[in-house]
Amino acid sequence: MKPHPLILSLGLILPLAACTAGPDYQKPQAPLSSQFKEQPEGWRQANPAGVAQDQWWSLFANAELDGLMRQVEVGNQNLAAAEAAYRQALAAVDSADAAFFPTVSASAAASRARSNSSSTLTGRETTSYRNSRSLTLGASWAPDIWGSVRRASEQAGATAQASAAELAAARLSAQTALATAYFQLRSLDSQSKLLAATVAAYQRSLEIARNRRASDLGSSADVAQAQAQYDSARANAIALTSQRAALEHAIAVLVGKPPADFSLPVADLPTQVPAVPAALPASLLERRPDIVVAERRMAAANAKIGVASAAYFPNVTLSASSGFSASALGDLLRASNFVWSVGPQLAESLFDGGARDAAKAQAIAAYDQQVASYRQTVLTSLQAVEDQLSSLNALQGQIDARDQAVAAATEAERIVLNQYKAGTVGYTEVITAQTAALSARQSALTVRQNRLTATVALLEALGGGWQAAR
Repeated sequence: MKPHPLILSLGLILPLAACTAGPDYQKPQAPLSSQFKEQPEGWRQANPAGVAQDQWWSLFANAELDGLMRQVEVGNQNLAAAEAAYRQALAAVDSADAAFFPTVSASAAASRARSNSSSTLTGRETTSYRNSRSLTLGASWAPDIWGSVRRASEQAGATAQASAAELAAARLSAQTALATAYFQLRSLDSQSKLLAATVAAYQRSLEIARNRRASDLGSSADVAQAQAQYDSARANAIALTSQRAALEHAIAVLVGKPPADFSLPVADLPTQVPAVPAALPASLLERRPDIVVAERRMAAANAKIGVASAAYFPNVTLSASSGFSASALGDLLRASNFVWSVGPQLAESLFDGGARDAAKAQAIAAYDQQVASYRQTVLTSLQAVEDQLSSLNALQGQIDARDQAVAAATEAERIVLNQYKAGTVGYTEVITAQTAALSARQSALTVRQNRLTATVALLEALGGGWQAAR
């Protein structure tokens, strides 16, 4: 007995189905150094891990910041867009995987045809009608002999993983932007409080200058200088209100609210600053979302080489159909009207003008581009960590120096003001001392804000925290 054509086709095709065109993915070497140049002793470099999920902002122990972060997760529209893009990528994976399975279709048709004919004997024309009814069920399957579908599925899967990392990157970016804006706003609140106290002190100095002028102990120039200093401080205090409003508006947008419907009460700059641990877990740097994105795009580009390579081989399709065909509807389902067909189809492009060669060359070049992009992303990440470590090391020393400067300037201000009251110095010396004291206090606040924002930047550079990914 002769084997069935479909059985014979499967017997020839299935042994080839284990073939997969193109190179298997191997992750290239990343340009990681043995340690961070600016790190404290005890730090170790990071190794690959999953995307960071830590609530890193909890290190600042700030309940208000915690609440704002929860609002970002719910209301930030950039996050919503990234989440929708991720769902699209997941759907693309399902679409690519669908090519592994056969397609089944059903059709029903009915037609009536008229034809005319003439007799050669009589010359008379006759008209005839023909009815046709059919009901058909068909199936076709293109076995993945050369691995084109497997590579396409691999590409879609890697792209979806890159999209998941992009969602994590958008989340981390929104969180760090919020934390930075929050600490900047609180710094302005502290600066405003400082300027309010300064304006009050300058007003008292102005009254002293006026009283001395009224007693012929001072000059009109002293009063004018005191008035100018007082008015300048008031103007600076007013200017801070617009800066604070801009930061408050930025925070409102980050949490997904109209600026008109959002406000934050005034509060001092937080003093809680998480200390950088002396020993860090190894799973830090390469969990950065942007590194994960670059690595997964690299894997997707590698899979695309396989898709392009599979195009050199012929396409094989197995198809089968069965159904009924009759001229009368009542006779359609009779066994005698049952019809079927089955068989393979082989299609190969004999000449394409070099299109397949160009497609493969393009895929290889795209992969090389992604490799370079991945390595550059790692280098940029290393730079970001080194920069923030260096900044934090310097800021800690600046804080101590600024505190000493504030103490010295405050004492100098007190001494000079008493000397002015005693008439031993002019008001110019008072202005100089008060300006120096204000500058020292403002600098002390600024350096504390910078330490907070630099800590946020370091946490971002490490992928969202310095705890090991769970």
